[in-house]
Amino acid sequence: MECISSSLIIVNPFKIMASSSFIFLWFILLFNASISYAFTGTYGVNYGRVSDNIPSPEDVVKLLRTNKIKNIRIYDADHRVLNAFKGSGIEINVCLPNELLKDISVNEALALEWIKLNVQPFLPDTSIRGIAIGNEILGGDIEISEALVPACKNVYRALKRLHLADLIEVSSPHSEAVFNSTYPPSAGAFKESLMPYLGPLLHFFNQIGSPFYINAYPFLAYKFDPITINVNYALFQPNTGIDDPKTNLHYDNMFDAMVDASYVALEKLGYKKMPVIVSETGWASKGDDNEAGANVKNAKTYNFNLHKRLMLKKGTPYRPKMVVKGYVFALFNENLKPGPTSERNFGLFNHDGSIAYDIGFKGLVPSSASSKDSILRGRYLSSKSLLLVACATILLLFTEL
Repeated sequence: MECISSSLIIVNPFKIMASSSFIFLWFILLFNASISYAFTGTYGVNYGRVSDNIPSPEDVVKLLRTNKIKNIRIYDADHRVLNAFKGSGIEINVCLPNELLKDISVNEALALEWIKLNVQPFLPDTSIRGIAIGNEILGGDIEISEALVPACKNVYRALKRLHLADLIEVSSPHSEAVFNSTYPPSAGAFKESLMPYLGPLLHFFNQIGSPFYINAYPFLAYKFDPITINVNYALFQPNTGIDDPKTNLHYDNMFDAMVDASYVALEKLGYKKMPVIVSETGWASKGDDNEAGANVKNAKTYNFNLHKRLMLKKGTPYRPKMVVKGYVFALFNENLKPGPTSERNFGLFNHDGSIAYDIGFKGLVPSSASSKDSILRGRYLSSKSLLLVACATILLLFTEL
């Protein structure tokens, strides 16, 4: 770097400064080591689309911009979505679907083709900042687990060939199934049975500077053990919390404890500096009879407090200098998702774009029928209608006089 800068300054510094493209490239090279391209904010949302009745991608862009949400994850690389987000400034983490991992893992050319088809054509107008290789791979099918690391490497090599590796992060989100223990946080440890896959993956991600992504759900923990777990601890509400006997750190919420358990598990393997990002977290507003805590009140409380906590831009008790970042699951209630009722009711918004509950966001349409006198299906009254209303109001005033 010293040789390049000194020689350029001697030749003609003003000519260099005139080139905006050169300056942009220079800043990328200079700050590459410190920038997390896939997530520049602290609060994001998962935009799932397992539904046949949610708003169009174009309306979703309006919804996100209205609510100042600047980071999203999608579970594929759908072209209509990527086209809709052109020029929006919203940063997207796309996903290479699980079913493609085996083929990609043994074929670098296929990885290159996938990126040329699903990523490169949309740049730079669509801010694609990350590629998630699968979702919750480890702990499931062994063959896909074996394909994870080579698939990640082939995608990264393909990005390098296209000169996109410094712009687009390669990662892979995990479920809590990768842990052998998480309580207390100082006991955080990965399952030994998964180390043949997780070990090489973490080594590779450490080499290329990728964070560790974890899907952390206090809701699921409470759902399976509502007797032992204090619901207020899970919801960021006032409670006595827990004290970690090994670190002497106090935790007043489960979310921070889950993140710190991840940090401890990584540190035990030698990855003390690897950032942890929460790729999914949320709370269901509705569930089956056996799904404890799945109701609107708890969902509203959790997501309101989560948003407030993430917007503080602070770290955790164990890693106070590592700012916590997280993606909420999910943007909409998705009516076609299989499984228990809760799976279809994690949305911040209903299928029509109205808010599922009030945490300070604005919907595309009113959340109650009472608002229809001023707003109809997300559209304000026309100027002609407003004029009629104004005239009627004036006539009423004169009548009263």
